[in-house]
Amino acid sequence: MLREGKVRIIGGKWRSRVITFPDEKHLRPTPDRVRETVFNWLGQDLAGKHCLDLFAGSGAMGFEAASRGAEHVVMVELNRSIMHQLHASREKLDATQVELVKMNALAFIASDVRQYDVIFLDPPFQLDLLPEFITRLPSHMTEDGLVYIESDHIVDLDEQWLVWRSGRAGKVYYHLLKLKKNG
Repeated sequence: MLREGKVRIIGGKWRSRVITFPDEKHLRPTPDRVRETVFNWLGQDLAGKHCLDLFAGSGAMGFEAASRGAEHVVMVELNRSIMHQLHASREKLDATQVELVKMNALAFIASDVRQYDVIFLDPPFQLDLLPEFITRLPSHMTEDGLVYIESDHIVDLDEQWLVWRSGRAGKVYYHLLKLKKNG
């Protein structure tokens, strides 16, 4: 039997609701205390915001944003079993504002023309995809847009980015970024 993991939504209308995710090798849900910190930085009320969760995985960040009132959340995930569980979680929560896209994240970024207020970017660490994505995100951000990234090392950013907030939990580094031109 396939094992499942569980993560609890920590705020908003679905506070304390539990979502499940498949036991996949490189799936690392953002821990509760990190999500709590990030959503304190973002503000508890995301009403009217449009969010993008690339490499959605467990869905913890995207469902947390939707729980806190985000108007629309796009969650991108390529893995079939993970996507199946994301559909089940969306249905369980009746999260009609969540759009699920089964697609390679790079292909999605190349084809999507929408702009987002918050972009969550947490690719599998071993793939080292952050540098490639960071250069592609500015055109997908609203003027006041923010990007949340997670990594297993301190990320070297180019001159267009400003680290607005950052933290570390164990071996995970996390940052909230904005563009310097909007900073």
